[in-house]
Amino acid sequence: MEWMLMPLKRYADFSGRSRRQEYWMFALFQLLVIGGMALLIGLVGGFSNGEPGFLGGGLMIVLVIAYLGLFLIPGLAVTVRRFHDQDKSGWFILLNFIPYIGGIIVFIFMCLEGTKGPNRFGEDPLGGGAQDIFG
Repeated sequence: MEWMLMPLKRYADFSGRSRRQEYWMFALFQLLVIGGMALLIGLVGGFSNGEPGFLGGGLMIVLVIAYLGLFLIPGLAVTVRRFHDQDKSGWFILLNFIPYIGGIIVFIFMCLEGTKGPNRFGEDPLGGGAQDIFG
């Protein structure tokens, strides 16, 4: 659970490096929150008898705005720190704006291992320098 909430503790920290585990656990946490919101909206919206009211559309808008307000900045920050872990500029996050393939490219980058040892963005979040597992 600690890894899921770590990006919220480092809310707007765009400096430094983040491990893959921190990024993917935060992504899993977001998926669970979105799934819970969708379930809640489906259940509550189902009781509004098809009439648009606060329980249907209004609640959905409030939940989406609250979600964006809480998770947008830390989501961007942890993605930038993942790029930093690979010794890449945080501006690579703009690849998401390339239609169709941008998200796939960023997904692949998020799956790649970071550089071993310190780089220009800080120390290795895994700890230790470049070590050979056989030596």
